[in-house]
Amino acid sequence: MRNFISVKDIGDIDDMVQKAMHYKVDPFKDKELGRNKRIGLLFLNPSMRTRLSTQIAASNLGMEAIVFNIEKDGWKLEFEEGAIMSGNTIEHIKDAAPIMGSYFDILCIRTFPSLVNKYEDYSELFISQFIKYAGIPIVSLESATLHPLQSFTDVITIKETFKEQRKPRIVLTWAPHIKPIPQCVGNSFAEWMNTWGNCDFVIAHPEGYELDTRFTNGATIAYDQVGALEGADYLYVKNWSSYADYGKVHCNDSSWMLTADHLLKTNNAKVMHCLPVRRNVELSDEVLDSASSIVNLQATNRVWAAQAVLAEILHNLN
Repeated sequence: MRNFISVKDIGDIDDMVQKAMHYKVDPFKDKELGRNKRIGLLFLNPSMRTRLSTQIAASNLGMEAIVFNIEKDGWKLEFEEGAIMSGNTIEHIKDAAPIMGSYFDILCIRTFPSLVNKYEDYSELFISQFIKYAGIPIVSLESATLHPLQSFTDVITIKETFKEQRKPRIVLTWAPHIKPIPQCVGNSFAEWMNTWGNCDFVIAHPEGYELDTRFTNGATIAYDQVGALEGADYLYVKNWSSYADYGKVHCNDSSWMLTADHLLKTNNAKVMHCLPVRRNVELSDEVLDSASSIVNLQATNRVWAAQAVLAEILHNLN
């Protein structure tokens, strides 16, 4: 593995899950692998679990981690080729990325979409420019369209908790929110589920919230949430704004908030969410605080997902 941007970089998903679970059992078994190696974590947007879990994973592998919040601690970056920099951007990525490439052995980037210009966001300009100019491995800590470390964590969590000798029924269900939210987590989870293939995968959402078919092809699409939940083993709850009418919120139907009544339709489903979560907007307290919720396990597993990815990259560097 050179870069980690999407599921396409992972190789055999089940094999990588095994590696992650080995680190969960023995976090320091490769503590010399990253010795004398430095990892940079660059944030253009806020983070808690992604930042902390990746730092811990790097430390478990013996790496030195340096965190840099670009919008707070550094100059505003320009990413467009041929830009006339007479506005509010101060440093071009062509000048910044090669220097970062000389400082670090691995560079991790987190950025969000604007939710204004679909073409610009879905071009993944920020990540692609770092790959082009840094000259070292790049890891996505969430991009304009995808959140691969989260989705890898989700597969780990499902495989860890599902013990039956059959494919689980997994439902990604849209939820209300107070503001427009990116499609990144929904896109990424759909892409990983469809690539993994070891599940019966359904995406439930109101009409108008269809995700990009590049990520959802292979999934069953349902507009009736109650029907979609029937017999589900896992419910992944997440909001996203419209892809077709980009960044817009056309429906905020509170009946889509997941409650204990919804769970009665399922096969004692386990409930997942990437966090942070708007309590009693996306999910009710009674669900989040119940034995059905595995959101804390998901968050814990972020460390082992990151550690498995970083270890694969380090093996290729050594």
